[in-house]
Amino acid sequence: MNADVSVGDEIAPWEMPRVDPQRMKTMAAILRDPYPVHWDRDAVEAMGIGRVVINQGPLNLSYVANMLMAWAGDGSIRRLTVSFPKWVADEDRVVAHGVVTEVVEVDGERRARCDIRLVRDDDAVLVGTAEVAAPATDHD
Repeated sequence: MNADVSVGDEIAPWEMPRVDPQRMKTMAAILRDPYPVHWDRDAVEAMGIGRVVINQGPLNLSYVANMLMAWAGDGSIRRLTVSFPKWVADEDRVVAHGVVTEVVEVDGERRARCDIRLVRDDDAVLVGTAEVAAPATDHD
């Protein structure tokens, strides 16, 4: 993000072209997440959803965080508030999007407040807001 950021600016989309089921299984092990929907297709099928596995919310959130950091830099995210209205399954293609809704100064730091979303086939699977710090500008 540069100093010229303004309300209405679109954040460059960030795409996860294929949600990887092995990554879900690894994340479940790392998080010690016993919920079988992240690694057991039979358990998900028994729920009537289909023969898929469901991505963890933190992984879905990471796609949005990657978009924000690609735009504003590592360490720039100050706040993320999200909800997960729909699930993401293995092999899905999802794209993170955002738009600047406000530019403010907080404790001497210039920040962009943004509406964010993660979509699968134009269907929002994560929605929320973010507050991102603008990087310091260099002065000679």
